[in-house]
Amino acid sequence: HGRVKVKTTAQQEEEKRKEREKKLKVYVAARDRKDGVFDDEALQLTQQLLSANPDFATLWNYRREILTHLEDEDEAQKIYEAELSFLESCLKVNPKSYGSWHHRGWVSARLPRPDWARELRLCDRCLSLDDRNHCWDYRRMVVKMSSVPVKQELEFTDRLIGSNFSNYSSWHYRSTLLPLLHPGSPEPPPSRCDGDPPHSCSPPSPQTHFHRVCEEQLLKYELVQNAFFTDPNDQSAWFYYRWLLGREREEMISCAYVSREQERVAVAFSRPVNAQSGSLLLVLDGQPQRVEWRSVHPHFKHSPVWICDLPPGTISDIANEHNLTVHWTEKHTHRDCALYTRSESWCRDTATDLELFSELSVEKTSVLQSELQSVNQLQELEPLNKCLLTIILLMRALDPLGYEKETLAHFQTLKQEVDSMRSAYYSDLCSKFMIENTILKMEYAEVRVFSISDRQNLTTLCHLDQLLLVTHINLSSNQLRRLPPQFAMLQCLEVVEADNNSIENLEGVYHLPKLEEVSLKNNISTLADLQPLASCPKLRRLDLRGNPVTQTANVESELAELLPSVADLLL
Repeated sequence: HGRVKVKTTAQQEEEKRKEREKKLKVYVAARDRKDGVFDDEALQLTQQLLSANPDFATLWNYRREILTHLEDEDEAQKIYEAELSFLESCLKVNPKSYGSWHHRGWVSARLPRPDWARELRLCDRCLSLDDRNHCWDYRRMVVKMSSVPVKQELEFTDRLIGSNFSNYSSWHYRSTLLPLLHPGSPEPPPSRCDGDPPHSCSPPSPQTHFHRVCEEQLLKYELVQNAFFTDPNDQSAWFYYRWLLGREREEMISCAYVSREQERVAVAFSRPVNAQSGSLLLVLDGQPQRVEWRSVHPHFKHSPVWICDLPPGTISDIANEHNLTVHWTEKHTHRDCALYTRSESWCRDTATDLELFSELSVEKTSVLQSELQSVNQLQELEPLNKCLLTIILLMRALDPLGYEKETLAHFQTLKQEVDSMRSAYYSDLCSKFMIENTILKMEYAEVRVFSISDRQNLTTLCHLDQLLLVTHINLSSNQLRRLPPQFAMLQCLEVVEADNNSIENLEGVYHLPKLEEVSLKNNISTLADLQPLASCPKLRRLDLRGNPVTQTANVESELAELLPSVADLLL
């Protein structure tokens, strides 16, 4: 009377055993889906389990099957409203549960009469509690379904960023909204054929689908000085700034090259593609050709450069003129190339040569110059902070060649005094910028020689797809450890100079059809490192002086066996 009955240990153990059996039944049913258990009891058991662990994605899948099975047209509103209520309890356990947010999206989509305003308030509340909440995808769905104005969402990001500059998600969301509110409309650039009459080339006719922002509106909205001045070392605004300064390249055929001697066609794209998918069509003198496209290296299924061989005798007679067109059906664009009485010909982009590396329009110059002055003032107040990287980006946006000396000096400061823990990252980024500058200089001079030697700090190679037409490359006296597979994109290459590096990997020197001379002084350690050179049929001269490999016993005879085409071997 009035006393709490104390259960025996045996009773407690038996109840726990039965509870475990119930849970096991649900887990097994969720895993195997063989029992066909889609009743109210299964719904209650999944609710118990998900209330404790809302990250069990398989159980959410199972629960959706149960709800679909129990769904009744008259009771659907009631059933799914109850499910929304249950989901709120799960989100209180873990507001960053991807499974819970995904399931809420599924439920809301099936509600006969959804209350999108309430759902938007829920997202606002969750983001106010934690601005890195995982409800962003769900919010985008709610915004779309309830037709929330883009301008209203942009103002929402203003509030979030204003309260916390270090909000990656808000910056990212902002970058998706601006192009919707103020879309830009770029025009296709003209094209150029080397040495051919103007009528021999027709400009590409791509269907442009850019995620760009109207220049005038972008200047009005997007000056992020406050973020930099508030916390120069915070990186979230920097990532956004990279998007702001950047420009998406048009998806197009950037260059088509034809060689009579090799009877080969090489095509460069603005992004890596899979030409074996059947999206490339080659037409010669009005007749479609049955050719087999292949990437320049077996490592690549997707590559910016693809090659094919024409049937023997098709274009070998130098007295005959030909017109060749490459169609990229995926993007409804093409590139024409007229082959006159010459051994080779090509047709490539001109306008984008100046915009390959995130160049900005003249309209922005004055504003960006003002930005640069402001950030320079911050750097004067706090000389050793990460705003140096922002300064580098602004300088490159304004004039990459004019500010080259200053940006190199800033990289040295970043690596040695400001952020030494990321020195390798800065070295690679600096290398990327140096290569971009060298390509721009080469384009301005209209030459086919690429030289970036004696810098002592080039650590990596990039943008090699831009060097399809280069015949001579000089990479001597840097810090390179390899010539990567992308090096095989240099299909016109005749001479390689890569002395005084630390190269022990030549996998990119792969089936280069015109390569005749290679200089690798003070690099290679073993004979095996030289194996890729055997794939180059025209290799005649090889300079290996100063390499450890020259000390190998019988090296001369072994090299003669490995590279029988080499007549001039310097050891």
